[in-house]
This record gives sequence, structure tokens and C-alpha cells, in this order.
Amino acid sequence: MDEFHKIRRLPPYVFEHVNRLKASARAAGADIIDLGMGNPDLPTPEHIVEKMVETVRKPRTNRYSASKGIPGLRRAQAAYYDRRFGVKLDPETQVVATLGSKEGFANMAQAITAPGDVVLVPNPSYPIHAFGFLMAGGVIRSIPSEPGPDFFFALERAIHHSTPKPIAVILCYPSNPTACVADIEFYRDVVAFARQHEIFVLSDLAYSEIYFTETPPPSLLQVPGAMDIAVEFTSMSKTYSMPGWRMGFAVGNERLISALARVKSYLDYGAFTPIQVAAAAALNGPQDCVAEFRETYRKRRDAMVDAFARAGWEIPAPEASMFAWAPLPERFREIGSLEFSKLLVEKADVAVAPGIGFGEHGEGYVRIAMVENEQRIRQAARNVRRFLETAEETLHNVVPISARG
Repeated sequence: MDEFHKIRRLPPYVFEHVNRLKASARAAGADIIDLGMGNPDLPTPEHIVEKMVETVRKPRTNRYSASKGIPGLRRAQAAYYDRRFGVKLDPETQVVATLGSKEGFANMAQAITAPGDVVLVPNPSYPIHAFGFLMAGGVIRSIPSEPGPDFFFALERAIHHSTPKPIAVILCYPSNPTACVADIEFYRDVVAFARQHEIFVLSDLAYSEIYFTETPPPSLLQVPGAMDIAVEFTSMSKTYSMPGWRMGFAVGNERLISALARVKSYLDYGAFTPIQVAAAAALNGPQDCVAEFRETYRKRRDAMVDAFARAGWEIPAPEASMFAWAPLPERFREIGSLEFSKLLVEKADVAVAPGIGFGEHGEGYVRIAMVENEQRIRQAARNVRRFLETAEETLHNVVPISARG
């Protein structure tokens, strides 16, 4: 039988190849150090957990909740934006709680995309940025992930050579997967461009609180006029180490937020009320835990860069996010990121995410997630070192290694 239409539009899920190898190796007893999925391992702060437990025990909190988020949670997110970015939001019309930022992106795509609409998406980028619009019937045109002149050159070309004209551009800074960051001047130029050409901007700010420089990443909505054309998505997953809680937000332009809220009202009843209450407690409560998580990721980053350099694999130190975007060791560039990632699982007991899974321009890289402690990261580097040192001997009949030629 033929595949369903929407399934046909989705390419094979690249990461599944590595996931299958990882599961098979673990079933055989291997100790796989998993640096592939961006799945925070740090425990959720105790005061957040306690608030959820307290709320679960209350009568009626087991009932359906509000699809757009309970009022107290939307007020808490508005207060966060005011405190962190100096951005004023109306909790009633400019804030919607989502089931993580991923769901928010996917349902925003459903809300605003007509069949054939063109959307400008960074490449490489987090898969939902493209696939959400593909599933909604849209057409993707790639633009560079790095902020800079090439980015705006690509925007200009897209405006003048796309039929129909693009409806939206996607941003993600700090970037998943590349970890690059954008400054407020870049956002000013994006807003000016979007307003001039009457296109929307959808900004993914999920990693805003994981940064290693003195200047925190800005919000697009800090730019005057951004509220006219933009919505920004954030998440509790990384900031408060609440990945499985599935709590995120979309904030910004009232028309876009209203469209998202309407679509969601047909599809879900919102997150479990105790989760929403606990999320509000996280946003309103002490923020020491956020600084502690940031420092933990900084130490992991430093350990990773140092240990992998000693192993013979130079990895640029990311300025933000929980990821490193690592070029393949030169000897392995010929075989590509997927085959290299598979070899790391098989020969080094280390899992990473192949760059090709984030778009064709991600080829030549792997994404390394800092989701293990420093000791495990250093162990991963030792495993990789042994693999690299013996690769010439053990792999000469398996894969072509360019250095041998």
C-alpha cells in the first residue's frame, strides 16, 4: 500500500539509525555514553517538584485544564519577560502556554500555513522548524543558520525569487544545533526586513538561559516594532531542567497568538493543571537554580573541549546552549556524519547526533549534547581517543578513511 500523503512528505528520521544501534549495543551489555539527544539529566529543583505534589493532592486538579494555559501561569511568563528582557506582555492576548516549544511550533505551522506557502528555515536547524511546516502543507526554502551578511543576502533572494512570496522566517538563537548566538543589532535588522516585506518572524529562544558569556542572549521582542510581526517560543525544559514535564510558551503578536490558541483549543485541553501550577512556581520563585544549571553546563563544556582535544578531536567551545557543534575529524569527513556517528556507537560506546539530521548543510558535523556529568564526558573522550588511535588498523576493510589515500 502507498504511504499516506503527509508521511511521504517526511524524510526518513536520520537519528533513528543511531538510536537502533544504541539500543542494540545496550541490549548486548555495552555502557553507551549518550551525548546524542538534548535530554537534560539534571534533577528538577525540589521546590518545583514539591509544588506539583502539593497541587496533585488538591481536589479537582485532575480535571481538564485550560488549553491556552491557566491565568496564573500566563501572568508568570509575562512577568519573566518583563524581568529578563524588559518586554511588556498582556497575559490574556499575547501569551499561550504550549506543551513544550516543539508542539507550539508545530501548531503555529498548522495555524498560519496554507498549502504551498513558502517558509524560510535555517539549515541546519532543529527538525520541527522545517517539518512542522512540511506537515502543514508548506514549502521550505533554506537560509543560513549563522547571523551575518549571508543570512540577509539569502532573505533578499528568497523575497525576490520565491513564488508565492514567503510568509515567515524562522530564527533560533542560541542555535540548536550550531550553538551560534545573535545580538540585538541582528534582531533589529531582521525586524526591519520583516516589516518592510510584510512577513512574520517565529523565534525559538529555548536556550536563552544557558549562556557562557557576560552578555545574556537577547529576545527578538526587545526590538521596537517586533510585536507587530513576531512570536517567540520558550521552554521550561532546559531553563529549569523540566524536559518530561512538557511546558513551554509562545508570546508576541496578538493575531498570531490568537491563531495558535484557536488551533490548540481544537486539539488539546492544555497541560495537566499541577504541572502548570508548578511551572508558575518555577517562574515566580527563586532563580538560583537557573544560575546553578548554567554553571554546571559551563563546567561540562570546559571538560568536553579539554578532554576531546586531548583525544585528538578539536571541538570549538560553544558560547551558549547545551550543545557543541563539532566538525568531523578530518580522516572521517569522506564517510559523512551518519556513518561516523554509527562508528562511534559501535567502536567507542559513545552516541552523538549526526549533523545531516539537521539538514543537508549539517553534513560534516555532529552535535554533542552536554547531558552527562564531567566524569562521563571525560570517559567518552577516552573511548573516542582509543577509537581514533586504532581506526587505521581496525577500519581499513570497513570504510574508506581519507587519510589513508
